Amino acid sequence: MWVVNQPDPRARRRDEAAESGGFAELSSSPFRADRDRLVASPFFARLGGVTQVVSAGGSALLHNRLTHSLKVAQVARSIAERIATGDPHGGHTDTAELVGKLGGCDPDVAEAAALGHDLGHPPFGHLGEQVLDRIARHRYGLADGFEGNAQTFRIVTTTEVGGPTPRGLNLTAAVRASLLKYPWARLHRPRPHPSELAVVPRGAAEPAQAPGTGSAKFSAYSTELDELAASRAPFADKVEYWQQTVEASVMDLADDIAYAIHDLQDFHRIGVLQHAEVATELGQWLARRGELAELPDERLEDQHRRPGRSLEHLRRRLHAKDSWITSDDAFADAVARVRAELVDELLGIPFDGSVEAEQATATFSARWTARLVGGVVVTAAPSPRTGHVTLLPAQWHEVQVLKFVHRRFVLLRPDLALHQRGQASLLATLVDALDAWLTDRDEAARLPRRLHDLVELAHAEYRGLAAADPELLVGATGEPVRGADAVRSLARGRAVIDFVASLTDKQAAAMLDAISGRSAQPWSEPSVL
Repeated sequence: MWVVNQPDPRARRRDEAAESGGFAELSSSPFRADRDRLVASPFFARLGGVTQVVSAGGSALLHNRLTHSLKVAQVARSIAERIATGDPHGGHTDTAELVGKLGGCDPDVAEAAALGHDLGHPPFGHLGEQVLDRIARHRYGLADGFEGNAQTFRIVTTTEVGGPTPRGLNLTAAVRASLLKYPWARLHRPRPHPSELAVVPRGAAEPAQAPGTGSAKFSAYSTELDELAASRAPFADKVEYWQQTVEASVMDLADDIAYAIHDLQDFHRIGVLQHAEVATELGQWLARRGELAELPDERLEDQHRRPGRSLEHLRRRLHAKDSWITSDDAFADAVARVRAELVDELLGIPFDGSVEAEQATATFSARWTARLVGGVVVTAAPSPRTGHVTLLPAQWHEVQVLKFVHRRFVLLRPDLALHQRGQASLLATLVDALDAWLTDRDEAARLPRRLHDLVELAHAEYRGLAAADPELLVGATGEPVRGADAVRSLARGRAVIDFVASLTDKQAAAMLDAISGRSAQPWSEPSVL
């Protein structure tokens, strides 16, 4: 077992005393041990039952959050090892020296971050995230709302109880920091808040449709601010307070690469991604790019269903948000490459389960993964819109176009929206039912034990915040929280959200059936997270 009290601050754990208490590890490396702790967590196992894009329903053809995380880990480790052995776009000595100055890049840390990055995703993936955020803010008055990245950090530092300490997994500072994709809270911390910077980091701006709610993306709730500060302390003189660590940047980029490639494979396999409509959109933009560039914004918006218009909207959006790298020529080259290799080669032959179809899909994945990983660069002074580990312009534009195809021809489909509206209703109804149970004095004693424990935990947390730093409990323009009842209400809300977020898709549906009387059998799940 690794000996505690190591001098390396990156390897420091929150509770070093607990590490001498006989908790067995399979590895003497603290970072490898963290990777093992994450993989052994039931929160990691549950990802096999959580939607990636659409509910897999047991199909081996669709990724779930677990298989997605495994592929992100594969890409992240490959990137980290390339960085560790010398970046081909710089030089071994220069890259190694730069990465050292930025705080280091250990492949075990990058892999651990990739394996753990989606632990906080609730049932039904991003759809569930949006539903729980609205409920948390509007029903319970939780200024933090809900965010999958912040929930991940809360799990590994607070609500996971299967590790060597009663709270969290007691991970090293390096691994905790690597999970902070957006190293700030929704509102108040750190100061100045990244949303106030001249160039706002990606994710730090508030959503246009929800003014006054704080950053759209963030990685820590107010209850975990001390953990955020402790995790980032070893990097205080290495990277800016709002920047990702190098290992977090590797994880973030690997997530983008895996998402851009593997989700397209899924929907080709099940026949959703159709050759004709994708070919028409990309082909029309390539043929008429000059004409489309002259269209006023309002006409482009009115005619968005016409071929080529959606892609032109993406080009303009990239210029507005990412002018630091966006190039019209690189964008056109990316569209042409995606059309040739995705549309003409992969989608040109319908997937029928044959050896030829399987090999074409595997070739597409391998070729694009190698190309994108081969475009990785480490930069000393990146734009606030990206991390220290990023892509060359050609590959960066290609990722944007691949993600566009997924969004335009999968995520915006009306049949998917119909499916997701039902899932949103399921989650909202389940929260209502659990909340009613919590406030029923006659039945409160028979609460699921895990929910009871989460209420006790949250009550202690919010009572402490109300006493020490009450501003953290309110939104940008909200009223201060006063009185024991208000604090208990916040705690109840956070506990219910924590509980529902810890379920798989099937657990959420089965629990609602049971609690609403639609199931003929008692709900028999032996335990929930």
